[in-house]
Amino acid sequence: MLSRSEYIRQSLETHLFFGRIMKEHSFFLSTGFTPRDEKFTRRADELKIAFGNFLEDCVALANGVISREAIASGEIITQYTLEAEKLTEFYTGIPLMTNITKAEKGLVAGNDFAPRMERKVSELNRRALSLLDSIIHFKTNILNDVLSCKMFTLNYPLLIEHILREAKLYRRLIQRLQSRDVINIQRDAFEQEAFWNQIMAEHAMFIRGLLDPTEKDLFNAADRFGNEFEQLVCEARRAMDKTMPVDYMQVTSDSFQATKAIRDFKAQATEGLLECKIRSIILPLLADHVLREANHYLRLLKIFRHR
Repeated sequence: MLSRSEYIRQSLETHLFFGRIMKEHSFFLSTGFTPRDEKFTRRADELKIAFGNFLEDCVALANGVISREAIASGEIITQYTLEAEKLTEFYTGIPLMTNITKAEKGLVAGNDFAPRMERKVSELNRRALSLLDSIIHFKTNILNDVLSCKMFTLNYPLLIEHILREAKLYRRLIQRLQSRDVINIQRDAFEQEAFWNQIMAEHAMFIRGLLDPTEKDLFNAADRFGNEFEQLVCEARRAMDKTMPVDYMQVTSDSFQATKAIRDFKAQATEGLLECKIRSIILPLLADHVLREANHYLRLLKIFRHR
């Protein structure tokens, strides 16, 4: 059973990462709808605001509680996040609650694990589960409509599946925290590696598909990353299934090195977009979004390497 301190810290760190991801998923969905589907745009905006308010409360509660590692990881915000939000607001005319990012810049680590914190975090987790039920339902309806040709959206069907999987993972993690389950690193490491390697592969595919055709070097780099991570998905699944002899530490090491490389690629792409040096239809916030996910995965892999 999780200790009080582990429960509080893991819950808040999970929300700071995934809560922002969900807020941004809602925004990305809203930018992809056509005028005919205005009600979906409104619902996406409602979810964006709801997750923004939730994240704002998480930040207030997390200050002086979360770990130095989480703050330094670049998974909560990066050095580009605020500028990416501002430029994306300029491009779209849609407000993104940049006050949250400014508050997150001031987060400090600490060890406030008092009983009152445990009660507040439990309430926060229940609130997260309710919000996640709503966004999972919303994403599922969109995906079903797109796949049955009842809706056109500028977002790839795979991207909708991708963000649906992330919402479901977030929900599973919070359910486990509410049950006070101790995570078995040995058991869960390869499940997480298979999941996040697939996410990294799809990021590469999305980047490739959103680049201007003239960006051949970036296109080819994204293609290589996509192929590499698809192979890593297979390696992690073999390790998970134990269907054949596998060097477990090598699998994790390979994932770590590949994720460092794609993290650097995403950071360079984010800088290029902010400096107007890349031709694409990639919103700057999307580039920062996928960079934060790579940073999160790197933090997980560092834990897995020491299991």
